[in-house]
Amino acid sequence: MAQNGGSRADTLFQTLLDEQASEKRPPVDQWQPERSGSIDIRIARDGTWYHEGSPIQRAAMVKLFSTILRRDGDDYFLVTPVEKLAIEVEDAPFQAVALTRDGDGAEQRLLFTTNVGDHVVADGDHRLDVQERDGEPAPYVHVRNNLWALLSRNVFYELVDLGERAPDDPARLAVRSCGTWFDLGRT
Repeated sequence: MAQNGGSRADTLFQTLLDEQASEKRPPVDQWQPERSGSIDIRIARDGTWYHEGSPIQRAAMVKLFSTILRRDGDDYFLVTPVEKLAIEVEDAPFQAVALTRDGDGAEQRLLFTTNVGDHVVADGDHRLDVQERDGEPAPYVHVRNNLWALLSRNVFYELVDLGERAPDDPARLAVRSCGTWFDLGRT
């Protein structure tokens, strides 16, 4: 986990947040194309994108596709103004691959970086959610517009290392970011 001291961390966080805010994403939530279909694209649980069974090698192409990704109910689509194509997503469309912590206690902020370069600070709008799948924790962070990132195992372990006893239930582990407590599960 990256952690910087004092103003360096503030500068890093602000730079990443400014970069994220300045990126103009297509307004896929507003597009309602008449043509629809499906395309043989699959996003594996580890965040790897496949086309016709082969991994997409060009990171720039994956990043571009990620900007036109939309989730409607339980289904995922690549959407343009003229076409909406269904794709397969095994778990979550993104994977959180890095965690950066800034500050301590009530001032702590947790920044997650995804496999497609999105930066997300856990807060009231970008929640952490730990579910249970097959008896194991399945931790997620909300990225945008009903799209979530599965935390990589290493990132989840880093998050657990930051955990404290939950203020409302000492039998549970929780972590705080931007003044919001997030439940990580039983201790």
